[in-house]
Amino acid sequence: MAEFRTTSNDKHKKRSGVKRSKKLSTRVDLTPMVDLGFLLITFFIFTTTMSRPKAMQLILPKDSADPVLQKESGALTLIPSGNDRLFYYEGINPDKMQLCSFRTLREIINNKKMRTHPADFMVIIKPTHKCIYKKTISMLDEMTINGVHRYALVDLNKPESDKVEMMENK
Repeated sequence: MAEFRTTSNDKHKKRSGVKRSKKLSTRVDLTPMVDLGFLLITFFIFTTTMSRPKAMQLILPKDSADPVLQKESGALTLIPSGNDRLFYYEGINPDKMQLCSFRTLREIINNKKMRTHPADFMVIIKPTHKCIYKKTISMLDEMTINGVHRYALVDLNKPESDKVEMMENK
């Protein structure tokens, strides 16, 4: 049990003719105050809201039987790989593949975006098996930052995989 004690101060000289009353010590029980503190703590813990999980907005295309045709000249293919390497090419020919770093990604996207009609511009992201998850998410963030409305995350095909392996071994 918690308590608070005060002592009387009897160091005064006794005066003649004046009778003083003896002061007793007071005892204050703080147990109800501790209970109230715990009640307040539990109230605020139960009534607080935890932070909501943040998720990336995913916009899926509408289902249709007809495939959406894309102009070859408006396509930009990005292939992230390990060791901060990024391969890219324009159109559908992987023989024109070039190597760059993730620092120049924004410049590459903006350059292609300026040269292409907005309705024809599309970015295709094809991560390799060496690419880490963080780099893939940063590329998706770059699409949002640069205002790219049409992009797709696709698996790497055999000719592109061979070309990437050849360029990494140089």
